[in-house]
Amino acid sequence: MSKQINIAIVGLGFGAEFIPIYQRHPNANMYAICQRNVEKLNAIGNNFGVDVRYSDYDELLKDPNIDAVHINSPIPNHAEQTLKALYAGKHVACTVPMATSVEDCQAIVNACRETGKKYMMMETVVYAREFLFVKELYEKGELGKVQFLKASHQQDMEGWPDYWPGLPPMHYATHCVGPVAGLLRLEAEYVSCFGSGTISEDLIKIHNSPFAVESAHIKFKNSDLSAYVYRSLFDVARQYRESFEVYGSKKSFEWALIENEPNVIHTAKKPEPEIPEKVETPDYAHLLPKEIQSFTGKGVYDHDDNTHLSFAQGGGHGGSHPHLAHEFISALIEDRDPFPNAVQSANWTSVGILAHESAMKGGEIIYLPEF
Repeated sequence: MSKQINIAIVGLGFGAEFIPIYQRHPNANMYAICQRNVEKLNAIGNNFGVDVRYSDYDELLKDPNIDAVHINSPIPNHAEQTLKALYAGKHVACTVPMATSVEDCQAIVNACRETGKKYMMMETVVYAREFLFVKELYEKGELGKVQFLKASHQQDMEGWPDYWPGLPPMHYATHCVGPVAGLLRLEAEYVSCFGSGTISEDLIKIHNSPFAVESAHIKFKNSDLSAYVYRSLFDVARQYRESFEVYGSKKSFEWALIENEPNVIHTAKKPEPEIPEKVETPDYAHLLPKEIQSFTGKGVYDHDDNTHLSFAQGGGHGGSHPHLAHEFISALIEDRDPFPNAVQSANWTSVGILAHESAMKGGEIIYLPEF
């Protein structure tokens, strides 16, 4: 029998999406779930047939049968819960961002080194079909020399839970930092960011963050490349869009401006009208074990009567969820670092944290720490 990793999922809002994926993964055992609301805990446990249930996270961590936890709790809890799990001897997968401070990012990296346990930030964009398509073009040499990278994440967060209102845009930036750093496995060296516009006064006072849009330039270490990323969360008219664009010497990839429209490939040295071509992005389910391939196209929250806000606005995260689960499980089975690992996750998360700091200082260049 193949080796099995006992997984516990913590937080069952968005987190419930991963239960059936782990249940069908050949190397995972969907062992336990954790949710403070006991009524919701039992409803989901009964629905999916998960018998081991915890309403107390600290009690869950005492369970010696649990190999790894997948954390889907509110952002302010990520660092504390991650550190507790690592020091309890559990591997950790955690939804984005890694933490809310550079110091906590460093603490998680340190904890991984001290414990020998694995950490993976579950960044959806670097496993979305659009990213995998561009990655394939790059690896085949079709892009030529990559010259520039650009990404955005624009979203209307009105109506989201209580920790979202007034959040500085760049404090939730991994959806655009991840792909520009991740394609060539680059490390951000320093960042400069400008704020633009203002959100409503009632939102400003929550985090003392005034900007409607934050846009940053990222310089990569030991590379001639830089990237441009921008974010908005409130008071900006825009359909939900996570975009990732790459400009190469031979071909360039641009994300569609409107959801469900084709993306565009530009090919150099063609007659001008023939340079752009609309392309349908293929699915990459074939990269997964057959048992979970169907989850690139459907899931728990992609039906009208059962819609999570991340799906209503985000289009299901580009089929990334089974790829994320598979990468985490595979890394544990193979005893290797997952992608992104703790150091990469700390770098990507800290870009956003320090970008906001830069914006508050009028665009001052801020260097990232060496993790």
